[in-house]
Amino acid sequence: MSVATRTVLMPPVPNREDIDATWKYLEAGISKIMINLQEGIDMQTYMGVYTAVHNFCTSHKAVSNTSHGSIGSTHRGAHLLGEDLYQNLMTYLSNYLKGLVEISKTHTDEALLTFYIREWDRYTTAAKYINHLFRYLNRHWVKRELDEGKKNIYDVYTLHLVQWRTTLFSEVHEKVMDAVLKMVEKQRHGETIEHGQIKSIVNSFVSLGLDEADPTKSTLDVYRFNFERPFLEATKLFYQAESKEFVAENSIVEYMKKAEIRLDEEEERVAMYLHPDIILPLRKTCNNALISDHSLILRDEFQVLLDNDRYEDMQRMYNLLSRIPDGLEPLRAKFEAHVRKAGLAAVAKVAVDADKLEPKVYVDALLEIHTQYQGLVKQAFKDEPEFTRSLDNACREFVNRNQICKSGSNKSPELLAKYADTLLKKSASGAEENDLEATLVQIMTVFKYIEDKDVFQKFYSRMLARRLVHTSSSSDDAETSMISKLKEACGYEYTNKLQRMFQDMQISKDLNSGFKEFEAGLIEPEDAKPVDASYAILGTGFWPLNPPNTDFTPPAEISKAYGRFQTFYGQKHSGRKLTWLWQLCKGEVKANYCKNTKTPYTFQVSTYQMAILLLFNESDKNSYDDIKKATQLQADVLDPALGIFVKAKVLLSNPDGEKPGPGNMYHLNYDFKSKKIRVNLNIPVKSEQKQEVDETHKTIEEDRKLLMQSAIVRIMKARKKMKHTQLVSECINQIRTRFVPKIPDIKKCIDILLEKEYLERLEDDELGYLA
Repeated sequence: MSVATRTVLMPPVPNREDIDATWKYLEAGISKIMINLQEGIDMQTYMGVYTAVHNFCTSHKAVSNTSHGSIGSTHRGAHLLGEDLYQNLMTYLSNYLKGLVEISKTHTDEALLTFYIREWDRYTTAAKYINHLFRYLNRHWVKRELDEGKKNIYDVYTLHLVQWRTTLFSEVHEKVMDAVLKMVEKQRHGETIEHGQIKSIVNSFVSLGLDEADPTKSTLDVYRFNFERPFLEATKLFYQAESKEFVAENSIVEYMKKAEIRLDEEEERVAMYLHPDIILPLRKTCNNALISDHSLILRDEFQVLLDNDRYEDMQRMYNLLSRIPDGLEPLRAKFEAHVRKAGLAAVAKVAVDADKLEPKVYVDALLEIHTQYQGLVKQAFKDEPEFTRSLDNACREFVNRNQICKSGSNKSPELLAKYADTLLKKSASGAEENDLEATLVQIMTVFKYIEDKDVFQKFYSRMLARRLVHTSSSSDDAETSMISKLKEACGYEYTNKLQRMFQDMQISKDLNSGFKEFEAGLIEPEDAKPVDASYAILGTGFWPLNPPNTDFTPPAEISKAYGRFQTFYGQKHSGRKLTWLWQLCKGEVKANYCKNTKTPYTFQVSTYQMAILLLFNESDKNSYDDIKKATQLQADVLDPALGIFVKAKVLLSNPDGEKPGPGNMYHLNYDFKSKKIRVNLNIPVKSEQKQEVDETHKTIEEDRKLLMQSAIVRIMKARKKMKHTQLVSECINQIRTRFVPKIPDIKKCIDILLEKEYLERLEDDELGYLA
């Protein structure tokens, strides 16, 4: 008859003085619990066993026969009898478990697991009952032994676990683990298994982790050594073999899909039946077998995916390689090189003629590449900071060093400033305010990558000045928004002058209101109606504007008007000197002389052009020399102005087609016709534009020298003494937010400051500050 079906009958409780009979009674009770627990225990048997344990530990006869030593007889006798009971129970459990070991040999694989789990459940449930029935032993003898520091003494429940571990587990755990691994492999091959069995095995292994030093504590040592370690080894071997075979027969993209599925399955496996403690080492094992071992071929495929814009597959590769140490670094390097190459190619595509390149076309080419790869970083690389840094590095390279910016020119900031100018002008394609704001944000995206931010500032401030003076801004809100963005990016100093320009324009509005009242109070002849003019007073230190580069005699009508304003301004601000910027002045004149038109044309002209046209009020024809003498304009200003009039057929030249110059005669064209009533003749001349660009670059170079010198003085004033190389390095660090200074330029500035005796040379290549 097998152990599982043996029936145990309980005799009556023996006399407490008969120790042997008492143990036999207890043994029968324990056996009934161990073997037939499912049938239940009646209250009489339960109380009988409990009473027998108490009797065994407190038998008076035993006390008198075993008392000795200096300890009181009752205490010592109970001590010895408790030890006997403990030893008898341990021997019983050992024999019981040896019987199970023998039966286990008849089972293999899943049958062995079924047997192990069934017996473990029966055994641990019985252990709880027996532990309760032996409370007296736990409370007195076991506690006393532990208090005295005895080793290898456990409460009755723990004793059950220790005996299972030393007697049965040590014999069967390898076979049990083999059966578990076979089941897991079946599941990995797609078969359905009874995973609850594995969970029960895991729980059993965990329960057997007892701390030898402190039995009240548990450890995972048994589980880790006997379950986790072989499980991880089997996992590694399985995936190494499978992945090697799969890679040999399939594409890399298909392999990545397979690897993703396998990794997810292992995560589910942990949640389903494994202990949570295994999650990290299991991930590491799977990552090594499925990813690290194939990282080279994965990275080689990355360039192919980049070239073909395979976002989803790149995301898959990112997710896989992010699981291993330094898995993504080679991808970031390839990504950066790819974006830089794409940016350079995009610029080369639009840079057929650099001189005729439209700012919008150039900036759009830069933005297109940035937008494309920013989307890739967001979608495939989860906006990871390191990939964002790689994108920024690549964009910085192709924005500052491309075909348009050959030999270190400052073309990118110049073109960006010009694009901003076209957007912020009234003539800018009538874009909606929301669209304009979005485009300004895009401009700031490119601005972020520009190294020579001082170049952008110079061009932007000059163009802003013109927009404000000519009242050609699309809106004050848009202008303010752009300045706020620049201030946020570069700080208060960067936009200080731009904001002061706005303040000057506001002050000028109030000044003009006061001038109108002043002018209204003047007594004028009825036929001398004053010119309707407005004036802008611009602070010399804030506006990037130069005095006129030509002499000029304004016409009488203009002279009277500005004379009145000077009188008014002198009364309000005595001692201030006004320098008239005639090259920026403009106005409108009505052409009342034209035939065949009901409504007279209005010519929009510069003040220089106005002075030329008003000469034709006195005479229908004027010679080149007469015009030059009357206006005092230099040829480089006069010739383009006359050329525009001739081209527009406002004036007729004699001889026809000749360039303006001495000997030419100009006639007023009474048959002038235009589709527009308002005719704009104030058109910028290319030579003037080029000259202004050259002047701007010259100003930038001068400002840079001053900026470097002030930085050097500031550093030396704080440090007093400094090595030459350290000073150069510190100077670069302080200035690089505005532009990247060249080392030879810094050295020249140091030499200038040495000559000016701001600095002195000391020993060991050291420089000193002279107060």
